[in-house]
Amino acid sequence: MGTPLFDAVMRYNSRRRAPFHVPGHKGAAQSLRGLADAQSLDLTELPDLGSLFDAQGPTAEAERLAASLFSVPASLMSAGGCTLCIQAMLRLAAPCGGKMVCGRVIHRSAVNAMALLDIEPVWVMPDASAGAYFTGRIEAGAVTRALEEHPGAKAVYVTTPDYFGVISDISAISAAAARFGVPVIVDNAHGAHLPFLRRGLGPLERGAAMSADSAHKTLPVLTGGAWLNIADERYAAGAKQAMALFGSTSPSYPVMLSLDLCREWLRVQGEDEFKRLEQSVAAVKQAAADAGLVQPAGECDPVRLAFAHAAGPRGESAGEYLRACGIEPEFAQGAWTILIPSPMNTSEHFSRLLGAVSRMRSAGGQKQALSAAPRPVCVMTPREALLSQAETVAAKDARGRICAEALCRCPPAVPLAMPGELMTAETMFAARQAGCPYVKVVKQPSAMYNKMK
Repeated sequence: MGTPLFDAVMRYNSRRRAPFHVPGHKGAAQSLRGLADAQSLDLTELPDLGSLFDAQGPTAEAERLAASLFSVPASLMSAGGCTLCIQAMLRLAAPCGGKMVCGRVIHRSAVNAMALLDIEPVWVMPDASAGAYFTGRIEAGAVTRALEEHPGAKAVYVTTPDYFGVISDISAISAAAARFGVPVIVDNAHGAHLPFLRRGLGPLERGAAMSADSAHKTLPVLTGGAWLNIADERYAAGAKQAMALFGSTSPSYPVMLSLDLCREWLRVQGEDEFKRLEQSVAAVKQAAADAGLVQPAGECDPVRLAFAHAAGPRGESAGEYLRACGIEPEFAQGAWTILIPSPMNTSEHFSRLLGAVSRMRSAGGQKQALSAAPRPVCVMTPREALLSQAETVAAKDARGRICAEALCRCPPAVPLAMPGELMTAETMFAARQAGCPYVKVVKQPSAMYNKMK
């Protein structure tokens, strides 16, 4: 019978590609010191160790030290990834459901959590400020207009930075939300490292009330390790209960230990390590610019690498070309290439990447700008649609049907349709462009279906 998954991992590791993808520890032993004998550390919530959701003992002390590092009233560990942090954050902001102003750049986990919590999103579409090939930003003026039109909204939910590294102006958004007395909560999954690059770059430093930080993406943490950081102490008291509502009662101790070790690493050497990383990434960005590769405009994560319409010198796809150069990208498909460096990438990794990017080129005949996401037409709440009986149909036959799950292309993670939204001609066209052949729809057609047939 064999061990197919284990064998596949061993084969992959034997290729020794430079890892420019998550997790941030890059498999480097020095980044996970003390975790070599993981089986002996895979324990449970014993009296000597404390309980994650009861906030007791050494577990509580580790979280207290994390809160001190991030300069916030509360920092909660998650072994359930950023998904658990997002679920808890939404529960804290809208415990009884209701409307929430949300940027349309959003992760599927947030959509599903909103459905479970009976939160009705009021969508704000991204602007075009990052350029034609990348997701734009959520703009404060658009947030203000949404709050004016929906005065009962409980919070503003924004994802920043996005997968391309594009950063929205949380300072302006927070100021706008404050005028309506509502908090800003941030999916900061790709930005856990930002406060250690330079002061004032993280969302909490810019006025957000809470942020969900996926530490394992950019920091030396095992997959599934994240922090829920709370700047507004009004939400700290119920945070453990909110996490326990969704979290496993058997959290992984190796994951939690990697968070604890990372927190101490950040305290001692994090800023120095990220200064070094930023210099290495800046050299690659310059090489990309010299090669004619398009990068997102405006404020972006200084250590995220995102290129548009890139191909190898012999016309290979960017993914094929980079792998042939001994590099594994985070994402390489269509017109886009994304690489996620961390301080655990070595100088040899960057030397390999710099040479490869210098030989890449702009594929002038293959440019693929992002078309604007279709305007949503909501006919059911996300909860009603997601919990309804559903069926899968060909996208070409879906006109007038109600979407039953998030229809999302990655990148840029701007859903083409959400649960409860109508599949219009515009949506179907966008789905075909994105290569989505099938759509899950509510089994009972909408009242508009027969009119549109």
